[in-house]
Amino acid sequence: MDPELLDRITAWRTELDELEEQFAKQLTEIRPSEMNSPSPSGSLSG
Repeated sequence: MDPELLDRITAWRTELDELEEQFAKQLTEIRPSEMNSPSPSGSLSG
């Protein structure tokens, strides 16, 4: 595989990982109770 292409893929994956981390952080800010521990009131089984 082309080394330049590998570099671009690596850079893209790094950027995606950073975006995923930011997204997860935003989710915990929006719904902290759901991310930290499952609550009985939040379950769909009830």
